[in-house]
Amino acid sequence: MRLDPPPPSLELLRHIIVDASRARNQAQQVDCIVKHVQQIFSVPVCSLYLIDSERHELRLIATLGLNQRSVDNLKLAFGEGLIGTIAESQLPLLLDRASSHPDYLYFPETGEAKFEAFLGVPIIHLGDTLGVLVVQDSPPRQFDDEDEAFLITISAQLASSLLRWPSSQATDLSEALPRQIKGIKGAPGVAIGHIHFVSVELHHFSVDNTVQVDSQQELTEFQSAVTKTIVDLDAARKRLRYSVSEDVLEVFDFYKLMLGSEQLTKKTELRISEGETAINALRSTVDECALIFESMDDIYFRAKGEDVRNIGNRLFKALLQVSQGQVTDASNIVLIGDLVSVADIGQFEPGQLAAIVCMNGSALSHTALLASALGIPAVMGTGDISGLKEGDTIAVDGYQGRLIANPGDAVLKAFNELIKQQQQQDRLYLQFRDQPAETVDGYRIRLLANTGLLADISPGLERGAEGIGLYRTEIPFMARDNFPSEEEQLEIYLHLLSAYHPHPVSMRTLDIGGDKPLPYFSFREDNPALGWRGIRFTLDNRPVFISQLRAMLRANASLHNLRVLLPMVSRVDEVLDTLELINTAAEQLSKEGLSFHRPQLGIMVEVPAAIMLLPFIAPHIDFISIGSNDLSQYILAVDRNNPRVCSRFDLLHPAVLHTIVALVQQAKELHLNISLCGEMASDPLAVMLLIGMGIEVLSMNSCSLPKIKYLIRHIHRRDAEQWLNLALKLDHETKIRELLTLNLEKLQLHDLLDPPEGQQEQGIQ
Repeated sequence: MRLDPPPPSLELLRHIIVDASRARNQAQQVDCIVKHVQQIFSVPVCSLYLIDSERHELRLIATLGLNQRSVDNLKLAFGEGLIGTIAESQLPLLLDRASSHPDYLYFPETGEAKFEAFLGVPIIHLGDTLGVLVVQDSPPRQFDDEDEAFLITISAQLASSLLRWPSSQATDLSEALPRQIKGIKGAPGVAIGHIHFVSVELHHFSVDNTVQVDSQQELTEFQSAVTKTIVDLDAARKRLRYSVSEDVLEVFDFYKLMLGSEQLTKKTELRISEGETAINALRSTVDECALIFESMDDIYFRAKGEDVRNIGNRLFKALLQVSQGQVTDASNIVLIGDLVSVADIGQFEPGQLAAIVCMNGSALSHTALLASALGIPAVMGTGDISGLKEGDTIAVDGYQGRLIANPGDAVLKAFNELIKQQQQQDRLYLQFRDQPAETVDGYRIRLLANTGLLADISPGLERGAEGIGLYRTEIPFMARDNFPSEEEQLEIYLHLLSAYHPHPVSMRTLDIGGDKPLPYFSFREDNPALGWRGIRFTLDNRPVFISQLRAMLRANASLHNLRVLLPMVSRVDEVLDTLELINTAAEQLSKEGLSFHRPQLGIMVEVPAAIMLLPFIAPHIDFISIGSNDLSQYILAVDRNNPRVCSRFDLLHPAVLHTIVALVQQAKELHLNISLCGEMASDPLAVMLLIGMGIEVLSMNSCSLPKIKYLIRHIHRRDAEQWLNLALKLDHETKIRELLTLNLEKLQLHDLLDPPEGQQEQGIQ
């Protein structure tokens, strides 16, 4: 019979998370966590240990019940004592008598001797130990499996929020101290710039309420934000009234209802009048309102909690614009957002941007690919970022996927030296711009550019592109607030075809969905990578598709260098239906007396089904282009935009290599021209193998063209064939990379790879 209180409810768990998320610094957050956990478990002791990553040790950072003098002073190595054992093994410990465990160590300064009942669980994020959460009691109290399960649940929920703070300091982050933030490599390069927030969600942000604020000014700014949000909602509803169903439009009515409600607007205004900042008042009210809906039993009303948070984010963004204004005339801008969109990037001239930082996403998200195309570094998947201010100086390291906020002189010097080295290497590679991409033993490769921005046309030509291998037509769609007209598309396509004439230009038809949403045609899916995207979307929206095909045919009328690419093909009938639509568009143009020219037609091979169906598709197409990013994603069943699993995504995975080898052989047997695009084409190690496979056309971001050409001109194809044969015998991508890196070093071409981490660390610690 259980004598202790039952495990707490999920409502209490939500309450802990909401309260912890409001903290303005780590000390306040961890005190909040241990207080709530102590109360929920009705125990005399709750303690939280966090990893100091620089010293690779655990530090007692907060406790209730142990001696407060041990806070920040008690430090344990991995494997030392019960806490160190939990951190090293990443397994929980549930003990009736802690002192009987072989790893038990007693620290007199804590005063924990009488608290023998022990339950400790690791706090883990993406496989890394962040800390250990512990509750303790005196006998005869005994913790059980239910207690353990709930404490594990709490630690899992808190893992991401604990990432907001640097583990080596518990100070108020409003102070201008250097701070490292770890993320994921997005686009290579290093930069120094000034922060500009875009598309940031409300829960990422807080303002120190201990600072005296002008309540009337805060209230005026909030009310202006409400007015702006209502105007924006009305405009969005009007734009979409003919494009989506009435039930989708109802969400705008609910948003407006919330904006006029006592629960949201009036409560926020009351909090502001009581001395809170507008941002903190809005955040508290949104959390409160959303939790009311989310705790309901009815599924419909629970879903409304998400709508409340959405309208809170809209208000927050409007509030930032009111209080901070625009910085479009600034330079060295580092854009920071949840997922910086094309529209966000489009507000600036390319020369203004120093770097891009996304709290979500991965190295192969659409935003990271855009950053690569623009030649600016990007860091993805940082998680929640708090304590940074608009205009703060920040150093961005795209090679190692990290940020350094408020860098000191030593960091600035190190980064400026890396920038200088980067520029010197670029000048070396550009010396070969007008030379053919030909191996030492005469194997010729055609290097094409990937693009989607008109601003990227000139860089491609300047870096020696022999055409466009992939033009992402969705980017002009994403940078607007409505579908572009046929005439607007015609102007864009003519400009691109003319700029590269007579070289070929492969235009991919509209490919939205997944990580490429349209701001004016949004929809949600449980699994967007397998959802309504690419050719599936366009065939279901034929007026949009016909308009695009007509514009393409007309743009190609006198130039004859267009090739049309169909994305996400997984069925023969998708190709046949597209051919029928091309015939329809041609008939329409003929009747209207407009000139046109039918282009070559190809498919992106990125869904494994297309490989199996290629013998049936081949009679209807002229060429194929291997989309290495998506094809790898589907082969590996890894969502490349998901920070939790994207570390398992590797373009040199043995399964990916074997698939591409077989695909190249099949295409040659079917007499189909073949090219490969995506990040694989800009990875020097991958290119060493692609040459060995016999691929003759590579398409990549324009910034990578000189480097890849330099590589090709310094290796032999016969060596590449040997490297491929050896790589295909290996069972892990790490072994493959080691093999190829060793051979690059033998050829003294190791400078083509990203700087090693040791070099990046100099002057930064």
